[in-house]
Amino acid sequence: MHDKLQPRAGVQRVHPSYLRVFLTFARNSLVRDMTFRSNFIIECVSSLSWMAMNLGYYLLIFQFTPTIGQDSGWGKYEFFAFLATTLFVNSLVQAFFMPNAEEFSELIRTGGLDFALLKPIDTQFLVSLQKIDWSSLSNFLFAAGLLAFSLFNLTYWPTLVQIVLYPLYLACGVAILYSLMIALAATSVWLGRNQTLYEFWFYITNFSRYPMDIYQGTIGTPLRWFFTFIIPLLIVVNVPAQLMAQPLETQSWPLAIFTLFAAVGCLWGSRVIFSRAMLSYRSASS
Repeated sequence: MHDKLQPRAGVQRVHPSYLRVFLTFARNSLVRDMTFRSNFIIECVSSLSWMAMNLGYYLLIFQFTPTIGQDSGWGKYEFFAFLATTLFVNSLVQAFFMPNAEEFSELIRTGGLDFALLKPIDTQFLVSLQKIDWSSLSNFLFAAGLLAFSLFNLTYWPTLVQIVLYPLYLACGVAILYSLMIALAATSVWLGRNQTLYEFWFYITNFSRYPMDIYQGTIGTPLRWFFTFIIPLLIVVNVPAQLMAQPLETQSWPLAIFTLFAAVGCLWGSRVIFSRAMLSYRSASS
């Protein structure tokens, strides 16, 4: 399969601009969403309603307790900054990567992956970003408002260092979740139609939606260690949220440094898994 895809001798393959290709994908996805405006609006309203109900749930919890986790520092507005960080990360992942990961097994089944392999562009880039769910970005705007509200009500204001580092660690969190997602999607090459991807993804990422301080005791401590250093889900939201919502003096800098290495390591690992999956792939026509 791969030998047939090599360019002929004397033929120079022209590589397109990745930014231009991405902008084309973004434009095409927006045009498709605007073609069905009513459906787009319903998806946005539904997503925002779900976020509002979650916020109401936590408002109810804070009527009975001042903090989440004993001596954790996650008071009401600190936790709302944590929740905003969760929404930032999840909205980006769901907008740019989830639709494509869900369709990867269909590309294999229908033979669409054959055409992706023939394109003069990196296959992983192509299958990861060809479709964008713009309605999921409504949660990003909700998160921006929630974060601004939380910071306004905190007893201190983040420093310039915290403000600069916050988007960097948000990007690290997105990179870790994307790596896990594309690695799971790549297993479709060996497993066939991986229909349980979304369900498994939802269950495993639930661990990242709560402060790691609550994972204590006989059961909690091993879970905290496993989902920090083996499958680094807890650092996806905890590190950037803590960086923004709590003073610099309380930061765990070794964990912050580990997050940078974890993001790079996860991207590298997912690339290896995806590349091996492509080597194992057989054309739908073979």
